Amino acid sequence: MVQRVSESRVKVGDRVTGRTGPGLLILLGVSGEDTEKESAWMADKIAGLRIFPDDQEKLNLSVMDIKGSIMVVSQFTLWGDCRKGKRPSFVRAAKGEVAEPLYRDFVQRLEQKGITVATGEFGAMMDVELVNKGPVTILVDTEKQF
Repeated sequence: MVQRVSESRVKVGDRVTGRTGPGLLILLGVSGEDTEKESAWMADKIAGLRIFPDDQEKLNLSVMDIKGSIMVVSQFTLWGDCRKGKRPSFVRAAKGEVAEPLYRDFVQRLEQKGITVATGEFGAMMDVELVNKGPVTILVDTEKQF
């Protein structure tokens, strides 16, 4: 889940783990089938995603074009399946020992593109604060074509 933001901040308890100005907030859900291939595809797609306005107010610019920053927050609950019953099933979400290395790989790939990246804390209970600019929220999924 990608959100265009004016600013974002993540806290674990009273400690701020990350803070950004204009750019993106990414809520990253990793499935049990994901690999570094999906991580690379996602980093390339999001880094180049043109969801920032140009001089004519058309969405033609990427986070790299505007020299923005990115907040990446791990969120296994994105894999919650609510089709049956009232309690989500998270069986498709990757276990921590699989998800954390892919989360770190994704962050590193964004940093290698010259993007300033802040993060939450993997596996922690976090308070995520953001100002969604627009609002603009885009679902980017390696499995689905919309």
